[in-house]
Amino acid sequence: MITTKNLTFSYNRKGIPVINDFTLSLDRGSICGLLGKNGAGKSTLLYLLAGLLRPDSGKILCNGFVPYQRNTSFLEDIMIVPEEFFVPGMSLEQYVNINEGFYPKFNRQEMLDYLQIFELEPSLHFTKCSMGQKKKALLSFALACNTSILLLDEPTNGLDISSKRSFRKVVSKAMTDEKIILISTHQLHDVEKILDHTIIMDSSHVLLNCSLMEIASQLNFRFVPGRDLGGDVLIALEAPGGYNIAELSDGNPDNETEVNLETLFELVQQKPEIIARLLNN
Repeated sequence: MITTKNLTFSYNRKGIPVINDFTLSLDRGSICGLLGKNGAGKSTLLYLLAGLLRPDSGKILCNGFVPYQRNTSFLEDIMIVPEEFFVPGMSLEQYVNINEGFYPKFNRQEMLDYLQIFELEPSLHFTKCSMGQKKKALLSFALACNTSILLLDEPTNGLDISSKRSFRKVVSKAMTDEKIILISTHQLHDVEKILDHTIIMDSSHVLLNCSLMEIASQLNFRFVPGRDLGGDVLIALEAPGGYNIAELSDGNPDNETEVNLETLFELVQQKPEIIARLLNN
């Protein structure tokens, strides 16, 4: 569904590339977290996939289309909700009436359902909304467009605790096997319960591209109180009262644990060779 090969992009042709010789492959049917350090190029990658930027070199294909060519059939089946956005001074109803025609699979009833989960009135007017309310309204519209590719850049920034919980609910409700929802985020705890796949990247490499199910089959994550870690600990992150650790799995499916994304992220950064060996990366 999404492939890039030897992708390179710089905002300044004489500057250091934000993305350099970057290769990625990703199939449909997953809610995928896109993780990386600040400056790793996550947002830039989303804009390239959406066709908002044109690469300096390399190839991109999304659903068989070259994004920057802006083919109509491509545009009607992809949606991006950026971290920073502008909405015109109009009502949500006016906004939907103007934009729904660009998305053949838009479902108004689904949007109303998502708005209800977010505790928003369909009659809202953007000039009277907080930034968080605007984001929830745009997310509701984006999900209801039912594009096969949905790109979300830091979608939980600006949302309160209750809204973050609602965000997880609406994303799970909107997901189907024919879609891919790619979420770029630093707020790992906001999304880790809904992800079934994760990509960890830097500017030139995919450090990890794997389902959470496969990760859980190879690694165990747990909290260890005190300082006696024991066992074959791959990484230990200090936490109140002890450590969050990752260790090799014993191979027993009954002993599998939930993946701790923060611990996994640090393990990938510090010991990429172990990740490559365990997960065939």
